[in-house]
Amino acid sequence: MSLETGPRGLPPTASTAPAPTCAPRGFERTRIWLFDLDNTLYPAECNLFAQVDRRMSEFIAELLGVPYEHARYLQKDYYRRFGTTLSGLMRVHRLDPRPFLDYVHDIDLSELRELPELGAAIERLPGRKLIFTNGSRGHAERVAEKLGLLHLFEDICDIEACGYVSKREAAAFARMIAAHHVAPEQAAMFEDVPVNLEVAHALGMTTVLVASDYIDHPAQAEIKKWREPPAHVHHVTRDLTSFLAALAPHAPNSG
Repeated sequence: MSLETGPRGLPPTASTAPAPTCAPRGFERTRIWLFDLDNTLYPAECNLFAQVDRRMSEFIAELLGVPYEHARYLQKDYYRRFGTTLSGLMRVHRLDPRPFLDYVHDIDLSELRELPELGAAIERLPGRKLIFTNGSRGHAERVAEKLGLLHLFEDICDIEACGYVSKREAAAFARMIAAHHVAPEQAAMFEDVPVNLEVAHALGMTTVLVASDYIDHPAQAEIKKWREPPAHVHHVTRDLTSFLAALAPHAPNSG
């Protein structure tokens, strides 16, 4: 069962409903732990994504020679239609993705602090740990290093390794699974955007949504409306460190 209070870890800001009859997937078979990066491994209140969000609009405005306001409209439109802003730019404008990723991830990380308690909780989890992100490898390395967590992860599967396809798509998971020899039924995925857990659920992974009230994202507005999590979200937490710390004693032995 979920380690949060309320049915299946329902966010406390949402209304409650009777617990579902089917228990969510647990972690008894978990040997591979997949973590999203932004707003998952670090607290969303650091608000790093606000910098990335602004720089995406700036890049589009410069690229297309349009006002910032129109660039922002295109940014959000491409995100909704294609899963990431980058995917939209590549499909519609044939953009070379590397300059875009370099520009949008050139951000100030001074708000980040080392997270030794989270690191200890991750370290106690048996098996392999991977970062699976829609961002770039360089961004993930810089952020995880600043958090004091990078050494805990076997590798990083970034947007380039996934063929610039977002985690909303099965193709991204297929590339990650093939590259890192992941058995989905032995994997658990931690992510802050619910739609990015749909494929993970369909593949047989255990899914954990890391929710927050601190970021301005359409997904968070939808979460607040839930009476209970959808079927593809097995657990919900607002405190990843506590969730993992409580989970570790119940996880299988590393063998």
